[in-house]
Amino acid sequence: MADQLRVRVHQWASGLDPAANRARLADLAPGADLVVLPEAFARDFGEAGSDVSAYAEPLDGRFVQGLQQAAEAASCTVVAGMFEAADDPARPYNTLVVAGAASAAYRKIHLYDSFGYRESDRLTGGPLEPVVVEVAGWRVGLMTCYDLRFPELGRRLVDAGAEVLVVPAAWLPGERKVTHWRTLLAARAIENTCFVVGAGQPEPRYSGHSAVYGPLGDTLAEASGGEETLEVVLDRADLDGARRTNPSLANRRL
Repeated sequence: MADQLRVRVHQWASGLDPAANRARLADLAPGADLVVLPEAFARDFGEAGSDVSAYAEPLDGRFVQGLQQAAEAASCTVVAGMFEAADDPARPYNTLVVAGAASAAYRKIHLYDSFGYRESDRLTGGPLEPVVVEVAGWRVGLMTCYDLRFPELGRRLVDAGAEVLVVPAAWLPGERKVTHWRTLLAARAIENTCFVVGAGQPEPRYSGHSAVYGPLGDTLAEASGGEETLEVVLDRADLDGARRTNPSLANRRL
């Protein structure tokens, strides 16, 4: 069980050209155990309501192959978002891929049918089972963007052993949206006494403000609106100390 986890968050914008997004994976560098890229990094959503089915790939397609190669070259585990081909070709999954020493796929459960959008018109929701992977001796749970607004998923991930919740996002801008993002990231950390890593796409299309929160709700790092990279070292002593100070998980009455 490793005492520390070195985390790097790339608040990078993805564009409409999948080849250009794949090429950027070559910029991943050594020095981190876990590297987190935003939701839909393989190819941006495009205009609201766009049909993204033409950009869906299988889990052995070009994007995942490129991600695996980049992870191996940088000696790390990478999490990044893509559109994955589904049984219904017109409605792919919104998927997080884990590549490197660990490998997994999480298909977004809660589709963004909110704030005037209808993600479920174009995408398929994933299975309801939580996905937790091991990275450098730490248990990491996966959530995507709108999932952050559903505390029960965070709790299920922690019940499955997660010590860190990773939340890649393409969090749309608007009134109160950055406040919601910060508040919900902190809330998931506090209520679960775990670390939370939010990796958003930058302004102007999205909200930016990627952030890392500690298990007592402290802001360990936060980006501004534009493209930026965060480097944070998570310490198991902080996790254990928070759970001694606030044993709310142990005090639950179910």
